[in-house]
Amino acid sequence: MAAAKKSTEITVEAKLRALYRLQLIDSAIDKIRTIRGELPLEVEDLQDEIAGLETRSNNLQTELEELENKVSERKNAIIDSKELIKKYEEQQKNVRNNREFDSLSKEIEFQSLEIQLSEKRLNEFQAQIIQKKEVMAGATENLNERKKDLDHKNNELNGIIKETEKEEKALEKASQEAASQIEERLLNAYKRIRESVKNGLAVVPVERGSSGGSFIKIPPQRQLDIAARKKIITDEHSGRLLVDLELALEETEKLKDITQKAMMD
Repeated sequence: MAAAKKSTEITVEAKLRALYRLQLIDSAIDKIRTIRGELPLEVEDLQDEIAGLETRSNNLQTELEELENKVSERKNAIIDSKELIKKYEEQQKNVRNNREFDSLSKEIEFQSLEIQLSEKRLNEFQAQIIQKKEVMAGATENLNERKKDLDHKNNELNGIIKETEKEEKALEKASQEAASQIEERLLNAYKRIRESVKNGLAVVPVERGSSGGSFIKIPPQRQLDIAARKKIITDEHSGRLLVDLELALEETEKLKDITQKAMMD
């Protein structure tokens, strides 16, 4: 039973290789996403801005229609008042006494004042329409410019995605496969360290006697322990997991082969 257990036990070296392989893959994915830069956010911001501009444009159109309706109402009111004046003037020709004449005169005067008020309001509304149309023209121009910007950014983003999509999918698959080979405790430690550092490097090689994470010299005996690959060792300054340079170079070459094969499938 003991022998069977030993045969299935994963060595520390295998764990270190799996961790560094995962790091290489995730760093490659990070690089692809960095190439896209802020484009996805810029596209999202432009979409939000365009939605706001379209809402404003629709509101302006509604306000313009309301003003045009008011202009129409005032024009109709002027026509109605003129017809009433004409009617009252005709009635004045057939009045029986001064009281009826004066009453009709007051109606004529009232309708004349209504015409003056309607003409005043009509001029105000027409002036507002001219101003509103100028604002709408500016808003429409701004909206069209933003839409052009969005098309340009979308084309740029889609071009980058198209160029890197196959490679990214291959790397994501490789990342999942590499992660599945790492025990949960180590995988969680890897993720925790990766999230806590700006460059996403949780596993780094020792180069020229220094940690790739802190660039602080590592004592010779500790370097020997790392090269022996008998235990998981972390950099006491940066908290990153450490591997020897030879292992790092070997895994880097292996990843190139994996990526090339995946891209050819």
